[in-house]
Amino acid sequence: MSIRIILVGTTHPGNIGACARAMKNMGITDLALVAPHHFPHKEATARATGAVDVLENATVVDSLEEAIEDCVYVAGASARSRSINWPSMDAHDCAARLMVESHHGTVAAVFGPEQSGLSNDHLDHCHTLLTIPTDPGFSSLNLAMAVQVLTYELRAARIAVKPAEYEPDGPLATSDELEHFYGHLEQVLTDVQFLDPDNPRHLMRRLRRLFIRAKPDQNEVNILRGILSAVEKKGTADD
Repeated sequence: MSIRIILVGTTHPGNIGACARAMKNMGITDLALVAPHHFPHKEATARATGAVDVLENATVVDSLEEAIEDCVYVAGASARSRSINWPSMDAHDCAARLMVESHHGTVAAVFGPEQSGLSNDHLDHCHTLLTIPTDPGFSSLNLAMAVQVLTYELRAARIAVKPAEYEPDGPLATSDELEHFYGHLEQVLTDVQFLDPDNPRHLMRRLRRLFIRAKPDQNEVNILRGILSAVEKKGTADD
């Protein structure tokens, strides 16, 4: 079982330390930081009382894609509505799902910058939205609080995990393998003039939703890429 907490673009180093402490309180130590504004930093260390080892072992990368490349399931935290209908779960249900999916490989929960949260481009890489409902009269929840809520639910879910409804024939495709597939798919759809190369995002976003729901395993992704390669070969032969 491997569960990763990912913080994207964190602006205040103290929040990184507070998140590390929240994680370790609940037995989670895998922390990844995507382009933090200030890290390492003495304020992060000061706020990570008893959890400095989480900071010392944290992975620092430049992009979300790098942070999740080995993940088989990713939840993105979001408090605002979106123009496209992403699947959504509250912290309790999301924690239970993460625990189930962790039996297939590494899973992750992603939290965005303090002021703006995750962008739609970030959420393109996520299987579901993670929401933490708050009182409408005071909806502000700081980063460490959000991480603490989820990690508590993850700890509680460990004793209540239900078996997955579907057991794949092989290992689930990782985020990195899916990204290569999406790139291949976009190129082929452009070549056959199904996709407008000047405006590909809306269609590709919906196709990502489709394949994320399908949860393809590595063999299935290889089959899909083989089909795309056959289409490319046929198109070259016809030219």
